Amino acid sequence: MTGSESPFVFPARLYPIIDTLGDPRLSYVELAGAVLDAGVRFLQLRVKQQPTKRFVEIARAVKALTDRAHARLIVNDRPDIARLVDAAGVHLGQHDVPAAAARRMLGPDKIVGLSTHNLAQAEAAAAEGVADYLGFGPIFPTASKDRPDPVQGLDGLRRVRAGVKMPLVAIGGITGVTMGEALNAGADAVAMIGEISRAANVSDTVRALLRALDT
Repeated sequence: MTGSESPFVFPARLYPIIDTLGDPRLSYVELAGAVLDAGVRFLQLRVKQQPTKRFVEIARAVKALTDRAHARLIVNDRPDIARLVDAAGVHLGQHDVPAAAARRMLGPDKIVGLSTHNLAQAEAAAAEGVADYLGFGPIFPTASKDRPDPVQGLDGLRRVRAGVKMPLVAIGGITGVTMGEALNAGADAVAMIGEISRAANVSDTVRALLRALDT
């Protein structure tokens, strides 16, 4: 589903990323189920510091949930696992498998997203013409990575929006308070991890976010 063949459009302005962040209250599967119950139909599974076998087990279980909800699942980092579980696509980092290799592995009908952390990376990804959408950030300081890239801020997001016409999801420290700023700065969608995974009631929090983003 390369941009030149079938332009990608985020189905909603909220892009939840399923990551427990080491919090034992909810498993990946429980967290995904709560997000889907709130009405989300496009989400990413982010599994870090787990053996491949465990990642596959989690991905298969979450894929079963997304299938029942008629939702699309994006697998973080691993196009091989995305292919194995027949996910809708993969989201890659700058140090993962190159986007072109992931496209060859998954085929033209799957979604390929790519994280970028500065204008040069975003422009290079757009020129390559392989990814369907770009992630950009961190917009704000984030606790979801051990060694986060430098904060880009809203001004960095505005520069990327001005220079790149691809669908763009902002990521990094975004909350219900700041998501409107990210959208006003040019993002097509906002990704959230901690705001969702650490919520006292995940489904209620996601419903409130979706309502706020629809206004």
